[in-house]
Amino acid sequence: MAFAATSLPLSAVTIAIAVYLPKYFASNIGVSLAAVGSAFAIVRLIDIPLDPMLGMVMDRTRSPWGRYRLWTVVGTPILMLAVYMLFMAPQGVSTGYLIAWLLIMYVGFSILHLSHSAWASTLATSYNERARVFGVMTAVGVVGSALVLLTPLLLNELGKTEAEGVQGMGWFVLGLTPLAVALVVWRTPERIAPEVHGSHFKFKEYLGLITRPEMARILLADLCLALGPGWMSALYLFFFTDSRGFTTGEASILLLVYILAGFAGAPLMGRLATRISKHRAAIVASLGYSCVLVTLMAIPKGSMLIGVIPMFIAGFFAAGFTVLTRAMTADVSDEVRLEQGKERAGLLFALTTLTNKVAGAFSIFLTFQVLARTGYDAKAGAVNTPEAIRYMELAYLIGPIVFVTIGGACFVGYKLTAERHAVIRRELEARDAALADDQPFYDEAAILESVTTEPAIPTPLVEPKRA
Repeated sequence: MAFAATSLPLSAVTIAIAVYLPKYFASNIGVSLAAVGSAFAIVRLIDIPLDPMLGMVMDRTRSPWGRYRLWTVVGTPILMLAVYMLFMAPQGVSTGYLIAWLLIMYVGFSILHLSHSAWASTLATSYNERARVFGVMTAVGVVGSALVLLTPLLLNELGKTEAEGVQGMGWFVLGLTPLAVALVVWRTPERIAPEVHGSHFKFKEYLGLITRPEMARILLADLCLALGPGWMSALYLFFFTDSRGFTTGEASILLLVYILAGFAGAPLMGRLATRISKHRAAIVASLGYSCVLVTLMAIPKGSMLIGVIPMFIAGFFAAGFTVLTRAMTADVSDEVRLEQGKERAGLLFALTTLTNKVAGAFSIFLTFQVLARTGYDAKAGAVNTPEAIRYMELAYLIGPIVFVTIGGACFVGYKLTAERHAVIRRELEARDAALADDQPFYDEAAILESVTTEPAIPTPLVEPKRA
């Protein structure tokens, strides 16, 4: 639970940036709707090469403070500075201002997110344990998302404006981030696994990691499973206010229900993964989420009692997306470390973060461009035509349903099962012990592909290293 504390500010920043910040700059700061969408897209595209480089540097880091613990500390002040500059932005800032500070914010966010996920993969090593640990991390993140969503609601009750509510979210993140990171660094140890001598990562091997069958499935699925909810988050307030007739406060409450559902959904989807395997649980989550989205147009206008039902169910299933794809990425990192002899968890998690950034860029860019071209007016107090609202409804629903369904389909035929991972872990533990004891290690990889009754003849894989 202490280790999962980093998820508090990370999730709070994610929900505030995705749902509130674009509308805040378009409606209150004075940046045009198309310019806001373009700014987010440009920043994501610039930021794409950053995560793999960060991942490679993290994997090579060795310090008295550990490998990923050190980077957790480094990313904290970067994120905090950018959050202040974005959420406290003065009136009339340029698009360049938005692009610059978004880029810095994502640098700090990437450092914290990558170090946290990679660190988690070294703490939890078994197939089922990882599903539980990532489930706890996501559930704790739900608390951060819920708290940041409550901030504008409370400030609204105190008579503050919508803009002041968004600024309050920024102050909340600024106060929460150093406390959460300090708890993680103080309470969580880090163990750096031994590495095989003479194994050096070459940049051309980067493509090999992407094209690995299991990793390619995870990346495509992660892209689609992030693009669907990201697409919806960009249009969330527009849909529930102009289409479903809720006030901004009521829409925020429904979003809070959606987020809080993840507190139950994340650990329970993790538990389901221990019963039916992670990839099958991901298929269940994606199909359930897509089916629920179909019912959103049936919500009577302004009906909170009915609106909370599909929002809770959708949030329950959505919480499983991150839990399961990150836990499966950790399994792939074990397979890669067995083959290459070096830790690649940071780089592999960087690839999944990269897909989220691509999804974030295209979701905001495409949806805002569609609204701008169909005549939808996003300014506060604007009255839109029924045709413009209809286009907004179609954009809100069709894209997410299609992408999330594709994301689930990516895991049909997934091969890295619990049984195969158990063999990989036995190989790793035996080799780690051999490297630590300076003894030869014997390969049992003959049983990786299939279980057989034929006795395997052990062959030396790693020669003993002498000081």
